[in-house]
Amino acid sequence: MTVAVVTDSTAYLPAELSGTYDLTVVPLTVVINGDSGLEGSEITPTEVARALNARRAEVSTSRPAPEQFAEAYRKLLAAGADGVVSIHLSAQLSGTYDAACLAAAEVGEQVRVVDSQTTGMGLGFVALGAATIAREGGTLDEVRAGAIDHTARTSTLFYVDTLEFLRRGGRIGAAEALVGTALSVKPILHVVDGAIVLRDKVRTAGRALAKLVDLAVDASGTGEVDIAVHHLGLPDRAAALADAVSMRMGDRLRDCYITEIGAVVAAHVGPGVAGVVVHRR
Repeated sequence: MTVAVVTDSTAYLPAELSGTYDLTVVPLTVVINGDSGLEGSEITPTEVARALNARRAEVSTSRPAPEQFAEAYRKLLAAGADGVVSIHLSAQLSGTYDAACLAAAEVGEQVRVVDSQTTGMGLGFVALGAATIAREGGTLDEVRAGAIDHTARTSTLFYVDTLEFLRRGGRIGAAEALVGTALSVKPILHVVDGAIVLRDKVRTAGRALAKLVDLAVDASGTGEVDIAVHHLGLPDRAAALADAVSMRMGDRLRDCYITEIGAVVAAHVGPGVAGVVVHRR
């Protein structure tokens, strides 16, 4: 049995893994001042950051249409796949999962949809894990179960300069947004059951990044782990963050990736974001 794995463009897989795994990626859309484009091919994170810094620009995002998913599923099945496991960013953060479910209902029982309950490489690690099981000959149920298992073994932590962009997009509550703006507090957030939740707060960006390292190490447990460090236009800071986490984890660390977040997440977190995703093997 051949199982195909589908994900969406917010997985932000590192360039060095391009072509290594058999994944179909369905893109989300970003709209800047009324002009829309597909994430990953037509709209870049740099364009989004520039628009957000301009302050007057209107930036929004939209999910793929169910028809886009249905077309991808039918193409994979027609090419010989016996089933499809479709894995997407948290249903609490986007309508992408719902769109995939609508498409799956239309195509039939050969398609199973999984909510990763996160985004970025939190989603990416889940998709890679599912693709590995599929490559090893896993059945449709085994690939779906593997995706759910990898979801439970992944933690997403991130720092933002301000919660204003998350508040505007409705991705975080107004009360938590107020905490993040009081007295120039620098917020650290994590994703819990698919929702973005305030995890901690410190006084400076430097302390926030140091705290992010501590929290990532705590989330790693005692076994082997992979990590991914996300940034938006700040590769040097991301490299320093990756080095700090790697030093603390030592021999338990297997793979470490540094990858820029894409346009969709950039639109909601704003410039200055730094994230660490921990995947417990």
